[in-house]
Amino acid sequence: MKERILIIEDEENIARVLQLELEFEGYEIGIAHTGPDGLIQYREHKWDLILLDLMLPGLNGLDVLRRIRATENHTPVILLTAKNEVEDKVAGLDLGANDYVTKPFEIEELLARIRAALRFSNGGQAKKDEHLYEFCGLSLHEQTREVKREDRQIELTPREFDLLLHLLKHPNQVLSREQLLDAVWGFDYYGDTNVVDVYIRYVRKKIEKPGESTLIQTVRGVGYVLKENDEN
Repeated sequence: MKERILIIEDEENIARVLQLELEFEGYEIGIAHTGPDGLIQYREHKWDLILLDLMLPGLNGLDVLRRIRATENHTPVILLTAKNEVEDKVAGLDLGANDYVTKPFEIEELLARIRAALRFSNGGQAKKDEHLYEFCGLSLHEQTREVKREDRQIELTPREFDLLLHLLKHPNQVLSREQLLDAVWGFDYYGDTNVVDVYIRYVRKKIEKPGESTLIQTVRGVGYVLKENDEN
């Protein structure tokens, strides 16, 4: 299967050149020209690596990186910047970028950095189904959208599925309502945060039948956490 790279770059000529070079190297490519569009594509598809320009319209590259790292830290991000200031590079690395390349750059150097980042993220580990998430008898497959608890099939709406998926990606981690809103409803959602509580109830009702242990637990005043019931 081809490795997938998302290019978030507002200069269309640069983005097009990168696309052609990377496709020639065998990668599958997605392109976004603004910060908000980059976040939408990041959330709607699975990527093996992100090339992220710092100077973007709508939402700058550091803000995009901050939002990505608020939800996960395993997808490699390489910054593309025309700036030479040390502060920008340090800020990007502190926010979780894996590497940076200063424009203008040689394509051979960028390709080498991409290969290195992908090797590091793979970590030499044995291949497993990266789309399957399992926790205490609960399983969810991101591609087939199949959800089960033990042998019981569970039907979820698209929003319920996305909420449970995010919880499964962060087991034993307390997530605030704001974090869940940002990850599931999107950074530009301006509705009531109580929608999180409503959908948590919907998901609980479907995955926690009578006699089954509670998996989604409320942390009063903060949010929710996916963890084993301490009483079991």
